[in-house]
Amino acid sequence: MKTKIETIRKRRQREGKTDYKKRIKILLSGKPRLVVRKSLRNITAQIVIFEEKGDRVLVGIRSDALADYGWKGSFKNLPSAYLLGALVAKKAKEQKISHAILDIGLNKSVPGCKFFAVLKGAIDNGIDIPHSKDVLPSDERVSGKHIQDFAKKLSGDEQEYSKRFGEYRKNDADPAKIEDLFKSVKSKIIGA
Repeated sequence: MKTKIETIRKRRQREGKTDYKKRIKILLSGKPRLVVRKSLRNITAQIVIFEEKGDRVLVGIRSDALADYGWKGSFKNLPSAYLLGALVAKKAKEQKISHAILDIGLNKSVPGCKFFAVLKGAIDNGIDIPHSKDVLPSDERVSGKHIQDFAKKLSGDEQEYSKRFGEYRKNDADPAKIEDLFKSVKSKIIGA
């Protein structure tokens, strides 16, 4: 009777945290990675390079850092993701980083999602990242027009409006004027 030899996978692979085949493909490019992850409250973007001792983070920013630039909206929506990408690009250019590769980890690649809003923000602000134009969200969605339109639609229903936009009210932000807030914060990031 033959015994079956069992191969034990790496710990991070067993835990569902790393796809090693995908990681090797990205690392073989030799370019820095724009690593984008999301949590329940924030989006995190980092410029990371591979070293033998382990990955080294050159630039790392969470979306709640946008508050320093006057952002009062949610830290987990499309406009904040775009602004985060713009801020990461600004910090990367300060360190002479001009190109990268997007790394969204094990997250699904859905066209127009937050990951691609971060990508669009980084690309629009000078980082060269290979991509397909089909996956980027539209300028209207990135600027928050969809949020503004929805807020105006709900303005008559106070209970639903409070439920949907309570976070904005808590931060003294008006979701019906999110496009103006977006433009203001974007100009502070780019011009700052």
